[in-house]
Amino acid sequence: MKKSQMLHIILVLLLGAAVGALSAQDHWPTWRGPDTMGIAPESNPPTTWSETQNIKWKVKLTGDGSNSSPIVWGDKIFFQAAVDTGIKDTSAVAAPAAEDAAGRRSRGRDPGRGGDLGRGRGRGRDSGRGGTPGRGPGRGFGGRFGIKPPTTQFKFNLVCMDRGTGKVLWEKTACQLKPHQGHHRDHGYASFSPITDGQYVWAHFGSRGIYCYDMQGNQIWSKELPQMSTMFGEGTAPSLAGDALIVVADQRGDSFIFAFDKKTGNLLWKEARDETTTHATPVPVTVDGKLQVIIAATDFTRAYDVQTGDVIWQCGGLTRNVIPTPVVGFGMVYCASGYRGNALQAIRLGQTGDLTGSDAIAWEVDRATPYVPSLLLYQGRLYVCKSKNEVISCYDAKTGKPHFVEQKMDEMKGVYASPVAAAGRVYVVGRNGVFHVLNASDSFEVLAVNRLDDKFDCSPAFAGDEMYLKGKQYLYCIAAAG
Repeated sequence: MKKSQMLHIILVLLLGAAVGALSAQDHWPTWRGPDTMGIAPESNPPTTWSETQNIKWKVKLTGDGSNSSPIVWGDKIFFQAAVDTGIKDTSAVAAPAAEDAAGRRSRGRDPGRGGDLGRGRGRGRDSGRGGTPGRGPGRGFGGRFGIKPPTTQFKFNLVCMDRGTGKVLWEKTACQLKPHQGHHRDHGYASFSPITDGQYVWAHFGSRGIYCYDMQGNQIWSKELPQMSTMFGEGTAPSLAGDALIVVADQRGDSFIFAFDKKTGNLLWKEARDETTTHATPVPVTVDGKLQVIIAATDFTRAYDVQTGDVIWQCGGLTRNVIPTPVVGFGMVYCASGYRGNALQAIRLGQTGDLTGSDAIAWEVDRATPYVPSLLLYQGRLYVCKSKNEVISCYDAKTGKPHFVEQKMDEMKGVYASPVAAAGRVYVVGRNGVFHVLNASDSFEVLAVNRLDDKFDCSPAFAGDEMYLKGKQYLYCIAAAG
């Protein structure tokens, strides 16, 4: 072999190694990042920014302002959107025909009928219409929360943007129809975040079904899901556990958990759940060599065996209407809720059966727990917001000892987004466009207060040393100038 050929091979190998080394920090595959923990271990985003400082690009968004937090894979950003067509027509509109992984052709349909999932293999009850006796979907809450069924059709879209410029690379309409129920005024019809493994991206639209695309926007498969009845609207993100795509459908009627083969969409198993509406994302974790998925909910936090769908353990103690997604560390799972009460539990993993009230609960807190934002476990500290307010507490994750409690973040007005961490800092997003950057330490120390001209309910995403902030009107790329 010639010396020049050898040098060329070595150069190719070095470049390949460099790309591999960068790949981990260039991916934010779920709305809570790698391992659903909200941590970017290798990123170093800016500490300060404004409308005139450290903005790489800013792009105007279309749609109804749904709270679909962005995800990132390599040079692509993904999020979901619901776009009002203005068409006053109650009938469903067929989506483009697509061939699924099994070679079958499918067209648009009324995703509210439950499809084969109501009759599919699995041990759950057949899913019904999901309504509550005496109360139809979407009615009964309009005056107080702005929840009214729409009168027009919406396009339910998956959007792919170029990470470097914010340019839309493609936007695919999964289906188009008039939603059967309304949502809370702060919510939206597409407040689900997609998930990707770098080969496929999955967009979950709740009652409108779940859709699998490749990275170029070609639909691979789709599945119908039961039509749901919820108080405030739908918005639970799916999760990946090995080769299983886990989808939770908790509602005011019959509730279920589904496991689909991520490549084909085939139903692996389905289990009935005696739960009301849940918005927490399932969290996969391997315990004693067995992959399980943990879901925090009103009646019980449960761990399911990913292979079989069997419940491994359950633990009661949270409040109603659970939204925060748990985090895992130090051999424990940390779960919280803050609707009509306060509850934070550190539950030891490796147990079986009903753990309610047992010594499997390592420690508990019954004050200032989150209603909307999820937990952040970072450098041995557990950060929790109070309800949906601009107040934060920090505990020793192993012992529950408080480092600081109920510290107010000035100038903020409300917090829906979940706190995230990078480079020894904690980033907290205020609904009014005010951001606090905290030092990750045992004391409450504000490093910077930043402002943008938008409203924010979505959680940030990191890739490289950049941060992506999706507001109601704009998507921002935050990066150090120069």
